[in-house]
Amino acid sequence: MVSPSRVLALIPARGGSKSLPRKNLHPLQGIPLLAYSIQAACESKRHPRILVSTDDDEIATCAESWGAEVPFRRPMELAQDDTLDLPVFLHALNWLEAEEGYQPDIVVHLRPTSPLRPPDLVDRAVEILEAKADADSVRAVIPAGQNPYKMWRMTPAGTLTPLFDSGISEAFNQPRQALPQAYWQTGHIDVVRLRSLREKRSMTGDVIYPVQLDPRYAIDLDTPQDWERLSSRLEAGFDLPWIRPTRGEEDR
Repeated sequence: MVSPSRVLALIPARGGSKSLPRKNLHPLQGIPLLAYSIQAACESKRHPRILVSTDDDEIATCAESWGAEVPFRRPMELAQDDTLDLPVFLHALNWLEAEEGYQPDIVVHLRPTSPLRPPDLVDRAVEILEAKADADSVRAVIPAGQNPYKMWRMTPAGTLTPLFDSGISEAFNQPRQALPQAYWQTGHIDVVRLRSLREKRSMTGDVIYPVQLDPRYAIDLDTPQDWERLSSRLEAGFDLPWIRPTRGEEDR
């Protein structure tokens, strides 16, 4: 029976990956990378409906074995290297509405390439969105390692010019403490209202609130070098959340 949950956790996981082939199925501590994002949704007290959007049969089988639904296959034209998130999400939402009459109020975007998440991250992000009536979305951020107020662009003439007009006189000469704190967005979670996706045709909308993340969780697995860095962290004693049996896994 289809869950009537007003929260949909949507995990995009296409089969193609140039830098790290079959990345979404690559084992991390013996567990497919995709499973960590499914587990993050399964641990939410909101009991979201969990759906994986994929074009790949092997990924679909893996996702289902770890407790996610895969009710359709994503069209190949939406599984290319340059495919944006919005058409992938609208495709899933359109399919669910047309085939099941189901539409959520809130959509949680969980990227498989960011497996290190605190167990309460989904609930914290959803709570922030619900508490802010003006919020279109919530996005995970960490303090920026380098302050953009001290960054530069190279002009065609070969000279330096500030990266952007900050409105602060010679911001690049100011002490770090005198500059605004900057934040770096991570790929761990985005939580967005359905109206932002549907009406504003945006993955974030206009009013975006932060859910702050401990920087030690901030790693994205896009290249073999990223995987090596994570392996080093694990060897140094960083413990990933334990994957416990979830919906459907007992029958694997």
